[in-house]
Amino acid sequence: MSYFKPFAITTSFIFFAYSGIVLAEDDMHNSHHVVPQGNSQVELSVDLGWESKYVSEGRDNLDSGGIYWSGIAAQYQDVNAYARVGSADSEHYTEWQLGLEYCITLSDNFEAAIGYQRLEFYGDERASDNELFSSITYSGIEWLTPSINYTYSTEAGGYFIELSLHSSWDLSKAWNVAPYLTQGIDYQYVTKTHNGRNNLQFGVESAYALTPTLNISGHVSQSIAQQDIEREVGYSSSKLNETFAGVSINWLF
Repeated sequence: MSYFKPFAITTSFIFFAYSGIVLAEDDMHNSHHVVPQGNSQVELSVDLGWESKYVSEGRDNLDSGGIYWSGIAAQYQDVNAYARVGSADSEHYTEWQLGLEYCITLSDNFEAAIGYQRLEFYGDERASDNELFSSITYSGIEWLTPSINYTYSTEAGGYFIELSLHSSWDLSKAWNVAPYLTQGIDYQYVTKTHNGRNNLQFGVESAYALTPTLNISGHVSQSIAQQDIEREVGYSSSKLNETFAGVSINWLF
């Protein structure tokens, strides 16, 4: 198998507010963050999850099966540190993600984040990478949240951009549903020979609070290949589009 570089701040998050903390639940690039809400105490978050496929940048990164994830995040005011490990359920593959993120409130409606992530890959071959990431989110529209995410890989010498729209709806005090749409653009982050539109991804995410400190979430997603993937794998390939789903459970301390 070939190694890949999952995105640090990702596109298909559920932004689910409960007990003063917003949980970011990723299905596309597999990073979990506790978004600071001005709390003066250290907040801890532990999560366990499973994805039917390991899809990032519109590609299934495993030859077969899905992947289990577990992680812990510690947030103090505007700083979030996290560690996460993934293990494939049908082949020999393990990945570690270690990161540090700083969140910035630009105005009442604009929030930004910058950070660093170290990636370690263990499989048929051994590999590693360093990523620098940033994001900006606009929250001035109640029913629609646009965001821009950027990641630079030192190993690839390229970057990946995601333009996203999330529409979050509270069906009850404890239940949130969020359809989303994301456009991915590759600039030598995944492929070296061509740049441009990579994939269009959409889906529905949902989170349910079992208790004030315990919630379960899931998603169903579809990724449609665009020119970057089409030129890489061929226009008639069976690996152009990906349908996948996931579920996770999260504890707050």
